[in-house]
Amino acid sequence: MADELEQSPKDWTESQVSDWLKSIGVKKQYIEKLYEEEVNGKVLLSLNEDYLISTFGMKLGPAHLIIQTRDDLINSKKKSQEKKKTSSVKTPQLEQEHIDAKSIQCLPATGEATPAQKDQAVVKNRQTAQEQNVSTSKDDCRPRPFDKEAIDFIYVKHRVMQPESGAFNLISPCHEFKSLAKAVTLDLTRLQAKFAYEVLRFATGCMNIRSNGTIHFGVMDSKEGTGNVHGEIIGIPVPEKDIYVDALDYIERSFPSAKEHVRQCIRPPRFIEVMDRGSTETRYVVEVDIVPSISIVKNKVYKVRLPNFKESSNKVEFEKETILRRVGAKTEPVIDISDFHERVKDRDAQREEAEKTLFIGAPDYSQDLGRKLKMLMTSGKKFIEKEKWFILVTNKFNPDDLCNLDWLLNMTMFCVFDFDPDSKVSGLCSKYLQHHVANIHSLQRYRISGAMSIEEFTTHLHLFDQTSWIFCHGRSDYKGDDSPCDEMTWIKTKMTVLREAVSLICKQILPKGTFQVIFLLTSPVEKPLLHTFNEFFTDMEGHEDIICICESEKHFQKWQSFAEGSCGTETVNNSSVVGMKMSHINATLEQIQSVNGCTRKHLPVFVKGTCLLETHKEEKMYSLEILTVDHCDETSQDFIEEEKENIDQQFYHGGRINWLNLWLAEHQHVGEVIERDAYRDVSNCVNDSLKSNADQTPVKSINIFHHPGSGGSTVARQVLWNNRKGLRCAVVKPSYSASVVAQHAVELREYEEKDPQSCLPVLLLIEDSDGEYLDDLRKELEVATNTKRILCGTLCFILMSCRRSHDPEKRCKESPLQNVSVTHKMSEREKRQFAKKRKVLEEQYEHQFILTFVLMSEGFDKKYVQEFVKHLLQGLDSKSLVTSLMLYVALLNTYVQNSFISQSHCEEFLELTIQWERFHQHDFKKSLGDHGKLVFLHLRDDKTHIKSIRIIHPLIAEEILKQLLGDKQTQSSLAMSLVGNTMLFEHRFGRDEYQSFLRALFIRRSRISKGDTYDSFFSPLIEHVREKEKSPDEAIELLKEAFQCFHNDPFFAQQLARLHYTYEKFEEAKDWAETAAKQLPNNSYILHTKGQVYRKWFQAKCKAIENDRVQKTPQNIADAVATALKALECFQECEKAAEADTENSNSSGFFSEVEVGCSLLKLISSSEVFANRANGHSECMKYLSTPEYIPEEVETAWAPFHDGLKKLNKTMQDALEWISEDLSYFQTDMGFDGEETPESHEEKISHPLKWLAKKSSEYGTYFSAQEKSNPNNLTPFQKRMVIYRLGGGNVTSILFNLTGQKDAVTLLETILSFYPSNPKMAKLGQRDIVNYIMANLTLNCLSPTIKKVARLKDLQDLCHQFPKGKCLPSGLFLRTLLFWPEDHDPDNEKETKYEIVQAAVDQLKKDYLVKMKDIPQRKRRLYTLFFLGSGNGLDKFVHKRKFESVTKMFPVSEKRMKWFRGEAWKKPEIASMLNRVSGWTEDGEVYLEGPRKKKFNILPLHLPSVPHSNENITFYLGFTFRGPVACNILVKQ
Repeated sequence: MADELEQSPKDWTESQVSDWLKSIGVKKQYIEKLYEEEVNGKVLLSLNEDYLISTFGMKLGPAHLIIQTRDDLINSKKKSQEKKKTSSVKTPQLEQEHIDAKSIQCLPATGEATPAQKDQAVVKNRQTAQEQNVSTSKDDCRPRPFDKEAIDFIYVKHRVMQPESGAFNLISPCHEFKSLAKAVTLDLTRLQAKFAYEVLRFATGCMNIRSNGTIHFGVMDSKEGTGNVHGEIIGIPVPEKDIYVDALDYIERSFPSAKEHVRQCIRPPRFIEVMDRGSTETRYVVEVDIVPSISIVKNKVYKVRLPNFKESSNKVEFEKETILRRVGAKTEPVIDISDFHERVKDRDAQREEAEKTLFIGAPDYSQDLGRKLKMLMTSGKKFIEKEKWFILVTNKFNPDDLCNLDWLLNMTMFCVFDFDPDSKVSGLCSKYLQHHVANIHSLQRYRISGAMSIEEFTTHLHLFDQTSWIFCHGRSDYKGDDSPCDEMTWIKTKMTVLREAVSLICKQILPKGTFQVIFLLTSPVEKPLLHTFNEFFTDMEGHEDIICICESEKHFQKWQSFAEGSCGTETVNNSSVVGMKMSHINATLEQIQSVNGCTRKHLPVFVKGTCLLETHKEEKMYSLEILTVDHCDETSQDFIEEEKENIDQQFYHGGRINWLNLWLAEHQHVGEVIERDAYRDVSNCVNDSLKSNADQTPVKSINIFHHPGSGGSTVARQVLWNNRKGLRCAVVKPSYSASVVAQHAVELREYEEKDPQSCLPVLLLIEDSDGEYLDDLRKELEVATNTKRILCGTLCFILMSCRRSHDPEKRCKESPLQNVSVTHKMSEREKRQFAKKRKVLEEQYEHQFILTFVLMSEGFDKKYVQEFVKHLLQGLDSKSLVTSLMLYVALLNTYVQNSFISQSHCEEFLELTIQWERFHQHDFKKSLGDHGKLVFLHLRDDKTHIKSIRIIHPLIAEEILKQLLGDKQTQSSLAMSLVGNTMLFEHRFGRDEYQSFLRALFIRRSRISKGDTYDSFFSPLIEHVREKEKSPDEAIELLKEAFQCFHNDPFFAQQLARLHYTYEKFEEAKDWAETAAKQLPNNSYILHTKGQVYRKWFQAKCKAIENDRVQKTPQNIADAVATALKALECFQECEKAAEADTENSNSSGFFSEVEVGCSLLKLISSSEVFANRANGHSECMKYLSTPEYIPEEVETAWAPFHDGLKKLNKTMQDALEWISEDLSYFQTDMGFDGEETPESHEEKISHPLKWLAKKSSEYGTYFSAQEKSNPNNLTPFQKRMVIYRLGGGNVTSILFNLTGQKDAVTLLETILSFYPSNPKMAKLGQRDIVNYIMANLTLNCLSPTIKKVARLKDLQDLCHQFPKGKCLPSGLFLRTLLFWPEDHDPDNEKETKYEIVQAAVDQLKKDYLVKMKDIPQRKRRLYTLFFLGSGNGLDKFVHKRKFESVTKMFPVSEKRMKWFRGEAWKKPEIASMLNRVSGWTEDGEVYLEGPRKKKFNILPLHLPSVPHSNENITFYLGFTFRGPVACNILVKQ
């Protein structure tokens, strides 16, 4: 801190301020609050005690301490600096360091507050310098127009008028200022005498020289006051205006002979309100105008007796008669009276001439307001920018003007600040809501709260989906607490909230240049509106994007007088359109909008006509971009002619195709867009889907897999465009949940249709979404169609997903009926088309502006790309900022799909200190230079309109990276430079997207399932640094830098732990894993990584023992044993955290525990103590399974481990059981159901069933006798371990024998031989009973004729031994299975069995809900183990594996849907195996026919298969750990 104190406090960062506060003893809670609000040195110097108490909620003590210590510090620094100076010049240091807090708000943060904290901090420290008594330059101010009423005019406190003046041309008034500060504190008589004295003295001077004049009270005279300047507006309190009006009654006594003339020349006092942003007290400037018209004053000289209050007599006395005149800026007595009389005629002549000139005047000059309005609204362009947001600030509308607002209805309106409390009832809001959707807010609601980030706030309030309508002055129609109030109450209660709202928009949501603020003044202007201008002016750092439109000049005056103080008279006039009727404004602005005002949109309908799509209905379906029959028809002809070439060129340069491209081609304004072969394939898929089919599912999927940049999106949009007249088509906008999209898709399908059964299908395009999202959306839509009771065989939705893939053709082969590939490789037909089109384009455009098309026509040939980039980069300055930017963007584009950098970030990086002017706004494209123009593609976010850039194609980005870096620089050094660039990282606009791309660059791993070429252990960038650059240390340093940059993010620490243990740097790996676990102690994935560190360490120690041929003495292997036990401890922590996590399923801890446990058992059993003895194996078993027994050789060496090692048997058995049970619920072995295998956070178990069978056997081996033993000679524990070794230790391992294992029948017979001959009498444990029954069932499935299988009755009797309270799920499952009634059972026996089954099912449902947590069902699909077959006894149970041969011909990816849709069930082989049962449906629920006492509800495995009406049905019955399920439900004919 001492070093920091050497630095000037004004240069301190937020962190240094925090350190200083800590050093002076301020409480932590206040330090954190000031840090969150970004208080740096400059802000600290602007604070005062009141502000700390009111804003930060501080107590008086700490607030006083902070301010007092700060001032002491500044004074001490000032004194020390003065001592160092040789000259005695005193510098007003404090005045230099105290600055207006408003100028600080826009400074970039340099502290380490997290982005979330910064997003919360809507900066409140905006007190003005005046409030803090700081001397600063003051704004100029013009006086009220002479001899005009002051209704629509105001003054602003502390602004300064031009100095007092003398007579100029007799018509322009001379001015005199009086503060009247002392007089207003006096009694009525003294105040009136003082006022009359000054007015009459000034008036006499003006009348005698025939000059107009104004005397101002409440304005500082240079002689008066301290701390204020001459002409500064202060204002005076005016409790009663009559005081000043009545004071002029002194005229009669002061001018006995000319009182009538004087009354005519002296106008009554005018009271102009003084606006003070820091006070709620009302003050005025009182002004009196003097107008000595020639008709009144001709030939006269006026003498005055001035009233003066004499303290000696305590009354008003009149001074002797005096002739006064104005001399310069003063009023003085006339000395040469005779000369003054002689020259009366000259003065009269001058006055007469001046009045004539005034009345004749210059002819009125008519401004071209139409052109001015157009220029202001377009910033000098030909059309209003579609990509620009508009913010409207307005007040009460004249009802007649509401019919002239078509221009307003066509604008992209971000929000409206409405000061009309009646607007929703009879004003602008009511008119707007007839055409658009708007979200109505009070000022208090439009503010960020708590820990909400900017992204969460914008999503929560739908800021970019629908216009926000903010009632700033309350609402008259609202029953809640938001009633209108007077001006002073508004300033007290709402001004701060308005300030926050404006600051939020300008500082955190919309970057400068992306929006324009329109002040539309339609009624008298009040103070709150003026305050709003001030807030926008301050936060937008200027006036360039603010315009004012006002029909009434009178209303404009008040606005003008206020605004001029901020930006000058000329600027206000140039930025305002005054005097133009609303109807004229409407007609003028409609001419420069890119769409025609009255165009309507239409959708196709089922009966082949069309219906009108109302705009406000369309806006309610905000998650969809709806394609209409007449899409783009509303585009104005002028706009088409002006912009068609730009639109066309942007597409061929690499931009994404938009609807206007297709519309222009369709209407032959530009050449046709090539239809690739894939277009025909997708169109055929769509047409095939539309063919009527009784087995049609309500939701059909078509998948387009494409190489990045190969035109997949173009194909998809062409299909949508060409189907828009026959189907309802829409694009799903990104970032909306599947449930919201499904809701809007259903609304679109049924819009304006009579019957939900008869609607056109909806074709939905979903771009760049993963399989999980598509599954969710499909499920939501299926549930919706089911709820709507849509008839079977009706196609409702076609989901067309467009996803990138590095091997599209392979994905296409997996499911040729629903997958289409788009690659860089072209067919012969396509080559001919592209060659022909290229010729046409090269005639139209320069070669460099259709780069992507040229590359595409070359099939993205590698050599061509290399040569192309080489040519492109010639002459590029490698040291320029643009080159650095190009490298950064290329790095992101190479490794992160769909990445970009916002224009706002680029401007910050290129240090473009943009001097914005309205018609000469900085051209960002020019700043990128000639190379940048060719390489960068300019994007605009469809939702937020925020602009950004990326390289024109991913392959070009990759090649630019190679060629620009060359041999001199590595990608790791470039990435280090990028992540170390704090300015880019902290830049507030587009920060969330930028940081998410940067995070992906370092953390996101490649996944084949996500369209990547391979599965990686680290992010592709880190893999590149490790493998291509061969720089493990660089990879580590890179992740360390990212860890710091992301504010010590625990997931970066986790990656560092993984990277370190990959290189066997285990100490460092442990430290990083613990760093991550400290921050997220309940994250099972991080705890698993911590376990992995010890696991890999243990493996390395075992490897070293083997490689170095170390003797495996207890002492030599003790270290490895300790490490293994630590790994097991970590995995057990991971398991606990995973069990407690209700939103994720992470089984990796259990798998890893078993892996390490088996490795540890192997090490122990191979140690010299056990391996070198004849009975070593049994000794090892005895040591591990007997609590008291410890061999002498290991007693000391393994002293710390005995407890842990003796628990191994139990903990490993529990882990194996947990895995078995989990697989019984949610079995997902690849190749059977088309599902991927469960994946741990670190490593993948590719075949969990096989793995479990193998590990269970391995576990049993270590705890069972190696030689063949007579079962009768073994203890129950030993028997159990032998059974484990043979593969009968758990349900899943036993059922694994059904997968075609060699000698499975013999093995199962052997397993059963180790059970007692009479199990009922043996008092077996729950798990033993379950395994015994399951072994019998499995053996019967494999060999139904074998005699060794127990009878069904005996197995049922065993089930009665399961405890009623805490029965295992596997036990409950067996009850439902074994007690399922036979067809020939008597009715009473059936009923008894049903009761047993239903009781078991009730408990299974409860257990299932606990197991399932809150995880989406698609992630954990219920697995059906057995089906009810057509046999009797145990033969009636058919295992699912028996169906394998039937479904082998189905593509893997389609297998599950074939079952769900019912196609697989129709196979005659399955019909012969299974038994259909009867039941009925009731309100969408399925019930089983049979039970009498209690209805038996059966879960339908595929919800859409349930008929909507109440029907009699038949179905196949499956048995799951959730209870029985109904499959292939059919209505009884």
